Formats: sequence, structure tokens, C-alpha cells
Amino acid sequence: MLSSMSIYAIDVIFRVIVNQQKSRINDVLYYIHKDISQALPAKQLATVAAYSEQHFHRVFKEVVGESVHDYVRRARLEFAANQLMFDGRASILEVAIKCGFVSVSSFSRAFKSVFGVSPGAWRKPEHHELNAQQAMQNPYLKDAEIAQHYKQLASRAVPDANLIELPARHVAYVRHQGYDRSIKLAWQTLLAWAKQEQRSYAQQFALHHSNPAWVELSQCRYVACIAIDKPLQKRGLVNSLTIPGGLHGVFKLQGQYGELLPQLSHILERWLPSSGFKMQSTPAYVHYKKNHFLQEDERFELDFFLPLSI
Repeated sequence: MLSSMSIYAIDVIFRVIVNQQKSRINDVLYYIHKDISQALPAKQLATVAAYSEQHFHRVFKEVVGESVHDYVRRARLEFAANQLMFDGRASILEVAIKCGFVSVSSFSRAFKSVFGVSPGAWRKPEHHELNAQQAMQNPYLKDAEIAQHYKQLASRAVPDANLIELPARHVAYVRHQGYDRSIKLAWQTLLAWAKQEQRSYAQQFALHHSNPAWVELSQCRYVACIAIDKPLQKRGLVNSLTIPGGLHGVFKLQGQYGELLPQLSHILERWLPSSGFKMQSTPAYVHYKKNHFLQEDERFELDFFLPLSI
């Protein structure tokens, strides 16, 4: 029979192993999203995680909830959907190759299996006009506040952008899946860690990996971040990454909970196609002046950074 001390020791060891697994898989997720257009073979991703390939597949699914193949495929198709809509100059073949597909036919099959239409049909303006109307009744848009703000933005002018070359930023982070109020938990976890480590959390950022216009809110990927001066040596539930620098369009936004996602979609759907720029494959992110997940009145003030290329 195990003593209480033995049970405690086993629990500590188990939690250490789990945190180590999450940390290693976080390294892999960072590697994937650093540039979703790069080659991402499982063998290379296993090397990033410092696991054998067989063990890596099992741990990735345990931590993320889906296989690494499915995750990379879904992330690439979400990126492809953005590219098809916002970069009319690129051919479907060019988008397919940039997203890791070897042919238009294989890309088209995969795209239609996720979005229900072919890449060519996805590009047609009438598809997105219809899609916007249907989004109001979409069962995953259960948040009435967000749905209402999507409607209100339809006739609003697109905000102005400043074009800025930004440096890379080192950040500590906690990942979260789902664009809703549950994001507050990620921020509470990150700030509790910062207080324990006696680190400043004044500079708050968030990576937005997903476009909520066509990715279910429950599947959208969000990363809560605070600025640090160099990568972390001791990692676990909180890890570190580098947000890539480069040319960005910067938009100053403000409002209250429920208004941000429609504003981001408004920029992507209205400003980007007419700007003459392409959206880079690195993630867009925000810099909070006021973080609506931490404010009692749920108001935000922030800069939205959209990575661009000519």
C-alpha cells in the first residue's frame, strides 16, 4: 500500500512529465505557426520536440487533441482560405504550393472537405456575401454580442493603417483554444506566473492564428503573451517564443467585448484586398493598451499588427 508521501511524490512526477510534454509540444506549435508555408514533415517536428517520431505522434495527439497531420492540414487550409480571398493576384496553384500541397487537385479536394466549396468558388464575392448573411444564424456564433457587431460593421468605413517595420519580440506565453471569455483563464495563468517570477506584465500581446469569419470560434487559436527580454530557460505551462518582425500594417482599435473580432474581420475583408499588399504567413497579433479580458468594464484599446509583403 502506498504511503501518502509516495502518492504525493508520484503526483509531483506526473505533473512534471505533463508540463514537460506541453512545453515540448508548444515548441512544435510555435515552429508550425512561425511560418505555416514551410515544409513540416512529422520527422522534423519530432526533432523539434526532442522525441522519437513514434512517441511524438502519441504525445502530440494527447496534448493537442488531434493528430499532427490533421492539425497542420487544418492550419494550412485556414491560411489558404485567407490567401485565396485576400490575394487575387496569386493563382490557385501558387496558393496550393505555398500551403504545402503538390497539386491543385489534391489541394481542391482537401479545401472542399473543410469549407464545402472549391477554391475557385471561395474566391467569388457572392460566396462571401452569402456567407456573411449565413454567419448570423451559424450555430457556433452563439455569442449574440459578436453576431450583432458583425452586422453593425457592414456599413462602417475601414480604419486607416500605418505601415511600420517592426523588430522581433521575445514573449512568454500561454496557448488557448477558443475565441470567447474563457481566454481570461489564459491571462490569469500567465499573470500569476509573472508575479511569481517577479516579472513585469505591462506589455501584453496576443497572437491571433485564426480568422473567425470562417473558423468556428471554438476552434480558433489564441496565444496570450507578455514581453520578456530573452527566451526562457525554465519552461513548463508557460513557454517563450519570438514574434517575427518585418513590415506590418498597424491599426488602432478600441471598443468593448464582442467588438474586436468583427473589427479584425472588417480589416481583413475590406482593407487588405484593396491595399495592394499580401498577408504574410506569420501570425497577426495585437498589443493591448487595455485588455478587455482583464478589465472589469470589458473594454479594449489596442494596436492590431497585420504582417504584410508586397
